[in-house]
Amino acid sequence: MTNLGPAPSTGSPLVASGLTKVYGTDHTATHALAGVSLTVSPGESVAIMGPSGSGKTTLLHCLAGIIKPTSGAVSWRGEDLTTLSEGRRTALRRQDFGFVFQSGQLLPELPAVENAALPLMLAGTPRAEATQVAARWLAHLGLAGMEQRRPGELSGGQAQRVAIARALVGSPGVVFADEPTGALDQATGAEVLSVLTGAVQASGAALVVVTHDAGVARYCSRTVTMRDGLVSGEFFAGAPAQQSPQQTPAPDAATQAAMAAHPANGAPSAAQPGQSHGATR
Repeated sequence: MTNLGPAPSTGSPLVASGLTKVYGTDHTATHALAGVSLTVSPGESVAIMGPSGSGKTTLLHCLAGIIKPTSGAVSWRGEDLTTLSEGRRTALRRQDFGFVFQSGQLLPELPAVENAALPLMLAGTPRAEATQVAARWLAHLGLAGMEQRRPGELSGGQAQRVAIARALVGSPGVVFADEPTGALDQATGAEVLSVLTGAVQASGAALVVVTHDAGVARYCSRTVTMRDGLVSGEFFAGAPAQQSPQQTPAPDAATQAAMAAHPANGAPSAAQPGQSHGATR
């Protein structure tokens, strides 16, 4: 697919070093992260997998600059996100990062094309230009002809495609997806994941997906498993799992589930650039 928008700036990894996050104090303190280091290379897709309470969503929020860790650093394009002002982190999230959430979080009063164009318009792009870019992404994602539909007139799968378009219109370096199929049925979720991974690959961005579902993780080239605020395992599609030295040698349940979900020859093929996708519910 061509002419979707300006190419993202590539070549910069997203690097987290020694992240900790503590909520509360003294005897009520909860250690959501207990010293996590992770590098996301340009263009790769990484699933962060673990049960509820393992720290995976907190890690995503720190990587994306949504929250500041208690200690540690997050480096992106020469800047440490943990030292930036809230205003600068907000600008960075709008310009460099894209987001897809479980519920889509579309504005109900706006049509699909304006929902998708919103990051560009907030960044100062003229409305006509922004909606043209958004319309091209919607067409790429199988929503041609639905540009003027509001979220209430879309199925769950269609709404998530609008959210994917919104995440990509600004040509981000990294797209973050937090349980992107959690509100969808299994068949629709699988199709949305194929669309998401294919579209991000076409854009040249890296993808970080947080999930508790091994079936979601299998769409990514690398899976990182978490337990008790630490990385408990890591492996690439089609390769044996590697345990974190911080953990015991035996793979935990999340790592075993992710290993079982990955076929021996690697993750399934993502949707290819330019491939047409039908409407999904």
